[in-house]
Amino acid sequence: NICGGVMEKWMVSARKADFNRIARMCSVSPVLARIMVNRGLKEDEEFQKYLYGDLSCLHDPEDMKDMKAGVDCIVHSIRENQSICIASDFDVDGVFAGYILWRGILLCGGRAYVEVPDRIQEGYGLNERIVREAYAKGAGCILTCDNGIAAMEPVSLAKAMGLTVVITDHHEPVYDIMHDDEGKESRRYRFPEADAVIDPKQPDCAYPFKGLCGAGVAYKFVQMLFEKFHIDEKELYKLLPFAAIATVADVMDLTDENRIIVKYGLHELAHTDHPGLLALIFHAGLNKNYISAYHVGFVIGPCFNAAGRLDTAQMAIRLLQTEDVGEAQCLASDLVQLNQSRKEMTILGTKQAEELIESKGMDKDSVLVLCLEGCHESLAGIIAGRIKEKYYRPVIVGVETEQGLIKASGRSVEAYNMYEKLSECRDLFERFGGHAMAAGMSFKRENLPLLKERLNKNCGLTEEDLKPVIHIDVPMPLGYITEDFIQELELLEPFGKGNPKPVFAEAHFQILRASVIGKNKNVLKMQIKNDSGVRMEALYFGDVPAFDACIEKNFGVESKKRMYAGLSNPVDMAFTYYPSVNEYGGRRSLQVTIQNFQRIPR
Repeated sequence: NICGGVMEKWMVSARKADFNRIARMCSVSPVLARIMVNRGLKEDEEFQKYLYGDLSCLHDPEDMKDMKAGVDCIVHSIRENQSICIASDFDVDGVFAGYILWRGILLCGGRAYVEVPDRIQEGYGLNERIVREAYAKGAGCILTCDNGIAAMEPVSLAKAMGLTVVITDHHEPVYDIMHDDEGKESRRYRFPEADAVIDPKQPDCAYPFKGLCGAGVAYKFVQMLFEKFHIDEKELYKLLPFAAIATVADVMDLTDENRIIVKYGLHELAHTDHPGLLALIFHAGLNKNYISAYHVGFVIGPCFNAAGRLDTAQMAIRLLQTEDVGEAQCLASDLVQLNQSRKEMTILGTKQAEELIESKGMDKDSVLVLCLEGCHESLAGIIAGRIKEKYYRPVIVGVETEQGLIKASGRSVEAYNMYEKLSECRDLFERFGGHAMAAGMSFKRENLPLLKERLNKNCGLTEEDLKPVIHIDVPMPLGYITEDFIQELELLEPFGKGNPKPVFAEAHFQILRASVIGKNKNVLKMQIKNDSGVRMEALYFGDVPAFDACIEKNFGVESKKRMYAGLSNPVDMAFTYYPSVNEYGGRRSLQVTIQNFQRIPR
């Protein structure tokens, strides 16, 4: 991409297959067959499951290591009338996993309460305070969700106190890197000494799908629990929206089981009578009949996350647990307002990070490691994500705490396994954990320069690794777009990580006219025409000043003025796009949303 900003590589996906045969078998167009092949599907069974898979295609929860033992522990606690402490986490996945387990145990006649750590004072995961309070409250069992796989000391304490401990988690297990006499590297895994450790990422777990979020594992747990107590399957399906929201909000790959959970979870959401969800949907200005994975990821998820970031996650848990409509409305309103504050604080923190990178010349670093002054520490991960998008490189953003430690969050790019690289620096951390694409850590202030130096020295990243690749599914002329084709594309939903929206492209468009619209003047509306003479409305929701700069650089200021005035001009641009139908004032028309742009010389 020669238009400035982060240099992009545009590549047409060229996986080979008999697209016509697949299209006939699945009753779809060859274009859809090609897109599915581009998503890595190979076997006939995979195509059918991807397009038409339903809840009967979900895997058997009993295949998960320790699942039967863990469920038996909870069955025992319920039958002995023991109180169960559900030790959750403060993000959306933890909150929703906690609710799924709480509701499941309640329906089985058990007693349970959900406890979360304080994000600022305690940090992530099961801790000593939660264990001691559970013991003091007379709980007989601690059941974790979305955490626990690394909680060696708290679990040992709980066991010493005589508590039953069941871990349900989805994070990477802790391991030590070992070297034999010949220098060959291997991993020695360590696990908490719980009564059951349920986590599909355990190396000896036979469960066929490793990509569930914490709430997905919790859903599987409750599925098996319901079988033990003969609870109607309808009650399990009512919990699907919670697993779906968590799956999208925790940015899990929408493949295999996750795709089915989200697809059917969003369908159930349209029929839910849950007071908390209905209140949040109302205050967020959404229509529950038309909620997509996009709305979950960018509206619903952030609202629930805002509680754990700026207040306490107990507020979000209370919203899910309450059956009082009035209380639900008040809590939902508070969450939406909290999220608005979070947005404003994030903008300020991101600007501060950008200024720091530019002023210190850090944009030359392969791995960006920075510490922000006066930023709310819970926003570090969001800011790291924004900075990663702008500079396209691994980013670690830290905030200094009152205890003199830096608490940091990292976000990574495809070519860089952040968890493995941080594991090589584990001697610098007080605590750390995560996975390939994201991580959290805390370390002493004096270790900041050393961490930055070591991560950059050993990053193994090339110049090519730091160019985002735009994978074009089909170089498709505008003339192929019809309402029927757009309706057919809906078979590919839900879209998200692991199943992105298809990317179509054409190399040469004239821009007949353009205007900047929207309340914040941040949307570019154009009429475009391709070489075949097909005209269509186009919208661009990205960086409009960057688009303008690209036009000026390649065609001059005068050409840009003529473009905005709707006059003839020499502007000739390549676009990637996604088609849709625009409904306005009772009229329907085809349009495209522009995703990327560049100039390709003829």
